[in-house]
Amino acid sequence: MDLTSAQWRKSSYSSPNGQCVELARTPDQVAVRDSKNPDGAALLFSASEFRAFLSGVAAGGFDQPR
Repeated sequence: MDLTSAQWRKSSYSSPNGQCVELARTPDQVAVRDSKNPDGAALLFSASEFRAFLSGVAAGGFDQPR
């Protein structure tokens, strides 16, 4: 998929040292890339896959053990 004209966005919670990901919406998908490597590969998710991921995050499904 050609993402050259995609409008990439960083979260307002991103760290100032560039350790973050960027998201871009397409009509059918959500693209995710590493902000430190904008010319690198992007992961593509369907809207339903990305909603499932966000639901898992909100539910604490990806918390690291302490």
